Amino acid sequence: MRKDIEIPKVKDIYIAAIKEWDEAFLNQSWNVYLINNSNLKMEVTIVVSRGSKDDQKTATLRHGLGIIEPKTSRKVEFITEEVLPFKNEFLLTFFSEGKLYDRNFTFEPYSISEDNLRAVPVLDSEGVFAD
Repeated sequence: MRKDIEIPKVKDIYIAAIKEWDEAFLNQSWNVYLINNSNLKMEVTIVVSRGSKDDQKTATLRHGLGIIEPKTSRKVEFITEEVLPFKNEFLLTFFSEGKLYDRNFTFEPYSISEDNLRAVPVLDSEGVFAD
């Protein structure tokens, strides 16, 4: 029965951390974005985030992002400097064209840094991509 379930591969959709100016704190802060660089309209989009390091864990956060149009992005959450040493996971689930899509993205410990910046599509910015 499991072999009959088709879960299509997620392509051209990314999770990236981008360092931006934060007016509230008057400094540069890391924000995590969901980038839809595909031609799919993402519906009922949910991102679950969590972090872990040794015996420490962050709270599990659930973000209902609704509909995300093709070639757009959406801010998911602010990520604090304290959790950069953690393994940070972002679990993406959405529907498109009547199919369920699912993918896990991971930032390894210390991977969110200015040393790992690359060009981010759609946002015309630089950021760090989750694997």
